[in-house]
Amino acid sequence: MNNIKVLLAEDEASLGMIVKESLESRKFTVFHAENGEEALQICKTEKPDILVLDVMMPKKDGFTLAKEIRLEDKIIPIIFLTAKSQTADVLEGFNHGGNDYIKKPFSMEELIVRINALLNRIELKSEKEHIKIGNYTFNLPKQTLTLLEEEQQLTHREAQLLFYLANKKNEILDRSFILNKLWGNDDFFNARSMDVFITKLRKKLKKDENIQIINVRGIGYKLLC
Repeated sequence: MNNIKVLLAEDEASLGMIVKESLESRKFTVFHAENGEEALQICKTEKPDILVLDVMMPKKDGFTLAKEIRLEDKIIPIIFLTAKSQTADVLEGFNHGGNDYIKKPFSMEELIVRINALLNRIELKSEKEHIKIGNYTFNLPKQTLTLLEEEQQLTHREAQLLFYLANKKNEILDRSFILNKLWGNDDFFNARSMDVFITKLRKKLKKDENIQIINVRGIGYKLLC
């Protein structure tokens, strides 16, 4: 797999450089951050394919960083690097959205095998996970909406919201549930933000006249098709 973009968040400069150079020698593109806040900014601007996060970092630890990233992106693979190996620590990593967990010290071969395994799993899912919405085909992992070979790219938030609507097709999607799930809480400002995303999805689905996203006042939304 070539030209895979890896975000490496590791505050130990020497280890970070070794890992970065080792991955780059195998044709990965690596962005190295030395703290959690820097890593979050790189994640937003560079859109990496996979994250390798040290747990103990200044400014923002790996678990907190993963939790924040998962609010925007439910799909990107996350590997935690840590000196901790207690069961509780491992479980905490998975509870914060991690897909894998490597204990320090580790070999580069082990890290590369695990990176490729997670990326292969995502590629496999992207080939299989096609959701029909009327005449549209929705691909969640690729975040695309296709009609008659015309493909629209969705944002992370649009794709996640459409996924939940499609899973409850012709049923009511509870407003409070989806706000807490994707926005973190159901306050007024987040509710207004969700309304904006609903409007965007309606526009992207408008070429099939049999599709509607209706507002069930005070309860939620319903995708009809």
